[in-house]
Amino acid sequence: MIETDVIIVGGGPGGSACAWRLRQNNIHCLILDSQRFPRFKPCAGWITPEIVKEIDLANAGYPYGFSTYTSSTVYIRGLKLKLPSYQHAIRRYEFDDWLLKRAGAPVYEHAVKAITRDGDSYVVDGEYCARYLVGAGGTHCPVYRTLFKPDGPRAKEKLVVAQEEEFPYPYTDAALRLWFFENHLPGYAWYVPKVNGYLNVGVGGFEEKLKANGDSLKNHWNHLVEKLERMGLVRDHEYKPSGHSYFVRQRLPEIRRENAFLVGDAAGLATLDLGEGISPAIRSGLLAAEAIAHGTDYSVDSIPKYSQPFPVGRLLASTFS
Repeated sequence: MIETDVIIVGGGPGGSACAWRLRQNNIHCLILDSQRFPRFKPCAGWITPEIVKEIDLANAGYPYGFSTYTSSTVYIRGLKLKLPSYQHAIRRYEFDDWLLKRAGAPVYEHAVKAITRDGDSYVVDGEYCARYLVGAGGTHCPVYRTLFKPDGPRAKEKLVVAQEEEFPYPYTDAALRLWFFENHLPGYAWYVPKVNGYLNVGVGGFEEKLKANGDSLKNHWNHLVEKLERMGLVRDHEYKPSGHSYFVRQRLPEIRRENAFLVGDAAGLATLDLGEGISPAIRSGLLAAEAIAHGTDYSVDSIPKYSQPFPVGRLLASTFS
């Protein structure tokens, strides 16, 4: 059996950030993830300027670059606005792999099946043992499912479903575009140009509201594809979208139980307005590491509920809800 101080389940931004901070505090940890990195990960890839500073991305030799937007072209029920919104976008395929390698912790390709207790330790599948356990495995994280879900199920009305694709494309329009509530979508659609000739487009909305409307996300995906063609933003592309789901911010009964912690999407921390999850994942990973390293309380109350660079976030969130 492999023994360490902390087992982190999930090698995404939250898990990598947690490992990075733990190692800065000379605490041994390992990361378990069911996939091999670099991995395919559909995501618009928004990160805030604050997170760029917190993980020292600009000065740490990040080799891939990232897009920077000083404004967004926003459509709200047909009304077109150009709003200031300083933010960045990365490609998760590159970003997640780089963060994981920089963390410097041992990584094992392993799909977690069973988590048990042995005295004060957590044992994963009879192979890995540690005093602390961090669940950073996304919406379906086995740590949440095993230790937290029985007493703290998430609210179904907070579940967002998304469909998107990221692909190389010789775009000529480099503006970030967002469409809110169009065609009765309980959410928004996006067009995100990225560095090195990549483009991310997608739609996302609350699943329960889609069902209540007798609607489907596929209808809104088709609507977006037609719009992109009509506007001349994307032409003659054979789409192969991927779907995923996550929960926006809600108050769970627990995000820490004894020495087990939840971070990122495992804790349901995506912002209430844009469903942005990378920054909350990184911040919560750092906070969990600090709690482990210094024996302090673990709280995510300091993590903003809204996407900070976006000036109308609270208005949009109130319309979402």
